Amino acid sequence: MKNIDIYLDGPSHADIKKYKSPLVKGYTYNPSLMSQLNVKNYSQACRQFSKKVEPKCISLEVFADDEAGMIRQAIIISNINKNIYVKIPITYTNGKYTTRVLKELVSRKIKLNITAIFNIKQIIKILPIVKNAKCILSIFAGRIHDMGNDASLEISKISKLLKRKKSNCKILWASTRQIYDLVMAKNSGCHIIKMAPSIFSKLKVFKKNWKDYSLETVRTFYIDAKKSKFKI
Repeated sequence: MKNIDIYLDGPSHADIKKYKSPLVKGYTYNPSLMSQLNVKNYSQACRQFSKKVEPKCISLEVFADDEAGMIRQAIIISNINKNIYVKIPITYTNGKYTTRVLKELVSRKIKLNITAIFNIKQIIKILPIVKNAKCILSIFAGRIHDMGNDASLEISKISKLLKRKKSNCKILWASTRQIYDLVMAKNSGCHIIKMAPSIFSKLKVFKKNWKDYSLETVRTFYIDAKKSKFKI
């Protein structure tokens, strides 16, 4: 897609093969997704996934909840492969910002993906640290929508802030819920959108003719009713 990159979110090895496409520019994982994939050896999984998708970039997350632990895990993960961005949560589980971690990792020139961002106030807090670094800012648009708020408005404000501050950081639309999020992400100034394989698969109907899609839907209902031998 023009002006925005698509990252596949949490694909299995089979999904990576199935959805091998020039449209996919990168990949992202977090501990929850790794758990869903029944990963037992985290370091080994990071190594395998990063190798499988290279030279495309991949974001892999730390799971420590303290400064020293996050820094140690980030260095280890970063050293696995050159295509890795290390995902660091915006805060610890106690709500305190991970600013000292970010400062240390930026000083080591480790590529970062700062995750679980919901509000421009969080960006303002960390921007002086990451402004000129190789950094992705993952805004959880889907979860913002779940709260009843318009994520595109928040992200538009963030986009304007980054332009005003002349930052190198890229904005990522995270927790994608539907294929139309692609339009909202582009219009609000995102550089990247990540999609689960189930969402990415819907690109085949993106911009499809509405008459064809309507007829296809009617036919599906008819065929399913016939297969089930329904009677009234």
